[in-house]
Amino acid sequence: MILTDEEKAMLDGQEGLAVQKAMEILVHYGEALGAERLVDTRNVGGYLIARKDQMKQANTDSFDTLFSQLNIDSDEPFEFGRVKVPSCQFETDMEPDYYRLSDRTEEDKILYERNMDWLRKIGVKPMCTCTPYQVGNVPVRGEHCAWMESSAVVYINSVLGARTNCEGTESTTAAMLTGKIPYWGYHCDEHRRGTHLIRVETPVLTQKDWGLLGYWVGKIVQDKVPVLTGIDRLPVRDMLKHFGAAAASAGGIEMYHIPGITADAHTVEEALGGNHPVELKFGPEEKRWAYELLNSCGTNTDVDFVMLGCPHYSIDQVEEVARLVEGRHIKDGVAFWVFVPQSIRDLAVRCGYVDIIEKAGGLVMRDCCPALGQFKPKGAHVMATDSGKQAHYLPNFTGIESWYGSVEECVEAAVTGHWGGEL
Repeated sequence: MILTDEEKAMLDGQEGLAVQKAMEILVHYGEALGAERLVDTRNVGGYLIARKDQMKQANTDSFDTLFSQLNIDSDEPFEFGRVKVPSCQFETDMEPDYYRLSDRTEEDKILYERNMDWLRKIGVKPMCTCTPYQVGNVPVRGEHCAWMESSAVVYINSVLGARTNCEGTESTTAAMLTGKIPYWGYHCDEHRRGTHLIRVETPVLTQKDWGLLGYWVGKIVQDKVPVLTGIDRLPVRDMLKHFGAAAASAGGIEMYHIPGITADAHTVEEALGGNHPVELKFGPEEKRWAYELLNSCGTNTDVDFVMLGCPHYSIDQVEEVARLVEGRHIKDGVAFWVFVPQSIRDLAVRCGYVDIIEKAGGLVMRDCCPALGQFKPKGAHVMATDSGKQAHYLPNFTGIESWYGSVEECVEAAVTGHWGGEL
């Protein structure tokens, strides 16, 4: 790799051991990828959350020691100091207020709070969400970022036109300490061009429709760059959020184009950038295939867990849930959980939505991702969700049965205890 004088100085240890070890990680990473250089970033989103088993295995009570070993692969522990560039923590593996409803303990809660204090100390903003763009971290078009979390990556690459690959804990931690990330993949113009042209030949009108389209696109296109045509109605932000999350979980998509809607291209020709694409169609048969695949692990229609908020819900989505449950009651024995970022929850409290949902028997949770933390109610066996991503992951991780449908169908399942959704 070709390094600047500044980068060589970091690699030589002139900015301390932490920066030196971080730069070593980035150089090895870049060389493995075939990157010729690094690029500056001032927007990093990563994962610096410790589990008690990791602490015990590392025989340490220090977050500095744990993450210098775990995330930077340093045999010599170091103090992090403060991160060099603006950085945030993505979602975590537990809900700090309702942890007892799952399998977490008081020991987990204490470790979590200490972890939050440490993040603040080193300058990492504890946004604790997979949707930081909903709570203040909104990259601009062309901005080079270093983000983890598949649904966040595909959103900012596509909808906002920022530039990032789906990074890992090691590369994002190193980027926090150096302000650098390898220049490859979706940082480069040539890799952002469309590879598959998909004609959408059936109406895509609801969030449920967008989830099914995303799941099919991910399964078929895998990790390439789809270009969609035939979208007749302008989607709202949350529809694109759920589309990208389903596409990323089903196949690893990190970038897509809807010419005239997403950021990088106004036309199909601009999106393709001279590529000769594979041409496909998404019609009623493909939609049904995606629906049946997402619901293939469900046999029992007696629902005991309804999960909404993957990716984390926006304030508009929380408002819709409050409207649907107001004056109704969640059936006894059914856990009704809605996941949001902390700041969205605060706003939902001010708007009165949390009070409505709680009066109905539901809970509005923060900071956590059920799939990441396998965070679900004790003894839950059958889940209903409006998230293609969650319907894909949680059954595989925990063995729970799952039903995918609209938010309206999920609320009905919560109230009746019975899944009655259909395509």
